[in-house]
Amino acid sequence: MPASTQSSSRRFQLVIGISIIVIFIMVGIFLGTSSQGDSSETYPKGFRGNTCTIETETLTVGYSSYYLTGDYQGIEGEIRTPYMPVQCNRIPQPGMLNIAIDLLHPDSVRDVPLALRLVKINVFDDETFEEQDVLSIPPQTYPSGVITQAFRLDEIGYYIVYLDGTSPENVQYLVRVPVTVGHDWKDDVRNFLPPILRKFI
Repeated sequence: MPASTQSSSRRFQLVIGISIIVIFIMVGIFLGTSSQGDSSETYPKGFRGNTCTIETETLTVGYSSYYLTGDYQGIEGEIRTPYMPVQCNRIPQPGMLNIAIDLLHPDSVRDVPLALRLVKINVFDDETFEEQDVLSIPPQTYPSGVITQAFRLDEIGYYIVYLDGTSPENVQYLVRVPVTVGHDWKDDVRNFLPPILRKFI
Protein backbone atom coordinates (compact mmCIF):
# COMPACT_ATOMS: atom_id res chain seq x y z
CA MET A 1 0.00 0.00 0.00
CA PRO A 2 1.48 3.40 -0.93
CA ALA A 3 2.61 5.57 2.00
CA SER A 4 0.19 8.37 1.03
CA THR A 5 -2.81 6.01 1.10
CA GLN A 6 -1.73 4.60 4.46
CA SER A 7 -1.30 8.11 5.87
CA SER A 8 -4.73 9.25 4.66
CA SER A 9 -6.32 6.09 6.12
CA ARG A 10 -4.79 6.85 9.53
CA ARG A 11 -5.90 10.47 9.30
CA PHE A 12 -9.45 9.34 8.48
CA GLN A 13 -9.49 6.98 11.50
CA LEU A 14 -8.18 9.76 13.76
CA VAL A 15 -10.86 12.19 12.52
CA ILE A 16 -13.59 9.57 13.12
CA GLY A 17 -12.28 8.85 16.64
CA ILE A 18 -12.14 12.54 17.58
CA SER A 19 -15.61 13.11 16.09
CA ILE A 20 -17.11 10.34 18.23
CA ILE A 21 -15.53 11.77 21.40
CA VAL A 22 -16.77 15.29 20.56
CA ILE A 23 -20.29 13.95 19.92
CA PHE A 24 -20.36 12.23 23.33
CA ILE A 25 -19.17 15.41 25.04
CA MET A 26 -21.71 17.59 23.22
CA VAL A 27 -24.61 15.22 24.01
CA GLY A 28 -23.55 15.21 27.68
CA ILE A 29 -23.47 19.01 27.74
CA PHE A 30 -26.82 19.22 25.96
CA LEU A 31 -28.50 16.81 28.39
CA GLY A 32 -26.81 18.33 31.44
CA THR A 33 -25.28 15.04 32.57
CA SER A 34 -21.83 13.68 33.28
CA SER A 35 -20.32 10.47 31.94
CA GLN A 36 -22.00 8.63 34.83
CA GLY A 37 -25.41 9.95 33.81
CA ASP A 38 -25.84 12.04 36.98
CA SER A 39 -27.36 15.50 36.98
CA SER A 40 -25.08 18.47 36.39
CA GLU A 41 -26.17 19.88 39.79
CA THR A 42 -23.57 17.63 41.39
CA TYR A 43 -19.94 18.71 41.64
CA PRO A 44 -17.50 17.55 40.52
CA LYS A 45 -19.95 15.67 38.36
CA GLY A 46 -21.44 13.28 40.84
CA PHE A 47 -20.23 9.84 41.78
CA ARG A 48 -16.53 9.28 42.39
CA GLY A 49 -15.63 6.07 44.21
CA ASN A 50 -18.07 5.91 47.14
CA THR A 51 -18.44 9.68 47.42
CA CYS A 52 -20.95 12.03 45.80
CA THR A 53 -20.93 15.80 45.88
CA ILE A 54 -23.58 18.50 45.76
CA GLU A 55 -22.93 22.15 45.08
CA THR A 56 -25.30 25.02 45.88
CA GLU A 57 -24.67 28.76 45.53
CA THR A 58 -23.28 28.97 49.07
CA LEU A 59 -22.14 25.46 50.01
CA THR A 60 -20.42 22.41 48.56
CA VAL A 61 -20.65 19.10 50.41
CA GLY A 62 -19.49 15.58 49.74
CA TYR A 63 -21.42 12.61 51.07
CA SER A 64 -21.08 8.87 51.23
CA SER A 65 -23.62 6.28 52.35
CA TYR A 66 -23.38 2.78 53.77
CA TYR A 67 -26.32 0.42 53.98
CA LEU A 68 -27.25 -2.53 56.22
CA THR A 69 -30.32 -4.66 55.46
CA GLY A 70 -33.20 -4.38 57.88
CA ASP A 71 -33.26 -8.15 58.53
CA TYR A 72 -29.54 -8.37 59.39
CA GLN A 73 -28.90 -10.39 62.56
CA GLY A 74 -25.61 -9.59 64.27
CA ILE A 75 -23.20 -12.40 65.13
CA GLU A 76 -21.72 -12.48 68.61
CA GLY A 77 -18.07 -11.46 68.60
CA GLU A 78 -18.34 -9.97 65.11
CA ILE A 79 -15.45 -7.56 64.54
CA ARG A 80 -17.14 -5.36 61.96
CA THR A 81 -20.67 -4.86 60.71
CA PRO A 82 -21.08 -5.70 57.01
CA TYR A 83 -22.32 -2.31 55.81
CA MET A 84 -22.36 -2.03 52.01
CA PRO A 85 -21.41 1.21 50.22
CA VAL A 86 -24.22 2.57 48.05
CA GLN A 87 -23.94 4.80 45.00
CA CYS A 88 -25.06 8.26 46.03
CA ASN A 89 -28.72 8.14 46.94
CA ARG A 90 -30.16 4.68 46.26
CA ILE A 91 -30.55 1.81 48.69
CA PRO A 92 -32.21 -1.43 47.53
CA GLN A 93 -34.69 -1.96 50.38
CA PRO A 94 -35.57 -0.70 53.87
CA GLY A 95 -32.78 -0.91 56.42
CA MET A 96 -30.11 1.14 58.21
CA LEU A 97 -28.32 3.91 56.35
CA ASN A 98 -25.15 5.49 57.69
CA ILE A 99 -24.41 8.77 55.95
CA ALA A 100 -21.28 10.93 56.22
CA ILE A 101 -21.44 14.53 54.98
CA ASP A 102 -18.19 16.43 54.40
CA LEU A 103 -18.40 20.23 54.50
CA LEU A 104 -16.06 20.94 51.58
CA HIS A 105 -16.50 24.63 50.85
CA PRO A 106 -16.37 27.22 52.30
CA ASP A 107 -14.34 26.34 55.41
CA SER A 108 -16.22 29.04 57.36
CA VAL A 109 -19.38 26.88 57.34
CA ARG A 110 -17.76 24.71 60.04
CA ASP A 111 -18.43 27.54 62.51
CA VAL A 112 -22.10 27.91 61.49
CA PRO A 113 -24.72 25.95 63.49
CA LEU A 114 -26.35 23.55 61.01
CA ALA A 115 -29.58 21.63 61.56
CA LEU A 116 -30.01 18.13 60.13
CA ARG A 117 -33.45 16.86 59.20
CA LEU A 118 -34.71 13.69 57.51
CA VAL A 119 -38.13 13.80 55.83
CA LYS A 120 -40.14 11.21 53.90
CA ILE A 121 -41.81 12.43 50.72
CA ASN A 122 -45.41 11.24 50.45
CA VAL A 123 -46.48 11.57 46.81
CA PHE A 124 -50.22 11.79 46.10
CA ASP A 125 -50.09 12.54 42.36
CA ASP A 126 -47.78 14.22 39.85
CA GLU A 127 -48.22 17.66 41.40
CA THR A 128 -49.14 16.97 45.04
CA PHE A 129 -46.80 15.76 47.76
CA GLU A 130 -46.04 16.40 51.40
CA GLU A 131 -42.98 16.08 53.62
CA GLN A 132 -43.27 13.96 56.74
CA ASP A 133 -40.59 14.54 59.41
CA VAL A 134 -38.74 11.37 60.40
CA LEU A 135 -35.78 12.74 62.36
CA SER A 136 -34.64 16.21 63.39
CA ILE A 137 -31.31 17.18 64.97
CA PRO A 138 -31.01 20.72 66.40
CA PRO A 139 -28.45 23.14 64.94
CA GLN A 140 -24.85 22.59 66.01
CA THR A 141 -21.40 23.35 64.67
CA TYR A 142 -19.12 20.74 63.12
CA PRO A 143 -15.52 22.00 63.60
CA SER A 144 -14.08 18.83 61.99
CA GLY A 145 -16.13 19.47 58.86
CA VAL A 146 -17.67 15.97 58.98
CA ILE A 147 -21.26 15.10 59.91
CA THR A 148 -22.14 11.44 60.50
CA GLN A 149 -25.61 10.10 61.18
CA ALA A 150 -27.38 6.74 61.10
CA PHE A 151 -30.99 6.52 59.90
CA ARG A 152 -33.45 3.64 60.00
CA LEU A 153 -35.54 3.78 56.85
CA ASP A 154 -38.47 1.43 57.35
CA GLU A 155 -40.47 2.08 54.19
CA ILE A 156 -39.86 2.04 50.46
CA GLY A 157 -40.08 5.51 48.97
CA TYR A 158 -38.34 8.86 48.66
CA TYR A 159 -36.56 10.73 51.44
CA ILE A 160 -34.59 13.96 51.72
CA VAL A 161 -31.83 14.80 54.20
CA TYR A 162 -31.85 18.57 54.75
CA LEU A 163 -28.80 20.39 56.09
CA ASP A 164 -29.40 24.07 56.75
CA GLY A 165 -28.25 27.04 58.79
CA THR A 166 -27.60 30.78 58.67
CA SER A 167 -24.27 32.48 59.36
CA PRO A 168 -23.91 35.65 61.51
CA GLU A 169 -23.45 37.51 58.20
CA ASN A 170 -26.93 36.27 57.21
CA VAL A 171 -25.66 33.80 54.57
CA GLN A 172 -28.18 30.96 54.13
CA TYR A 173 -26.74 27.46 53.79
CA LEU A 174 -29.09 24.77 52.51
CA VAL A 175 -28.35 21.38 50.98
CA ARG A 176 -30.82 18.63 50.06
CA VAL A 177 -29.50 15.07 49.86
CA PRO A 178 -32.07 12.82 48.13
CA VAL A 179 -32.38 9.18 49.23
CA THR A 180 -34.44 6.55 47.38
CA VAL A 181 -35.36 3.32 49.15
CA GLY A 182 -36.25 0.42 46.85
CA HIS A 183 -36.47 0.50 43.08
CA ASP A 184 -38.86 -0.40 40.31
CA TRP A 185 -38.59 -1.93 36.83
CA LYS A 186 -37.38 1.40 35.43
CA ASP A 187 -34.21 1.14 37.50
CA ASP A 188 -33.49 -2.31 36.07
CA VAL A 189 -33.96 -0.95 32.54
CA ARG A 190 -31.68 2.04 33.28
CA ASN A 191 -28.81 -0.28 34.22
CA PHE A 192 -28.71 -1.61 30.65
CA LEU A 193 -28.80 1.80 28.95
CA PRO A 194 -25.89 4.11 28.12
CA PRO A 195 -25.55 6.85 30.79
CA ILE A 196 -26.76 9.63 28.48
CA LEU A 197 -30.09 7.84 27.93
CA ARG A 198 -30.80 7.06 31.60
CA LYS A 199 -32.24 10.53 32.20
CA PHE A 200 -35.21 9.78 29.94
CA ILE A 201 -36.38 6.60 31.75
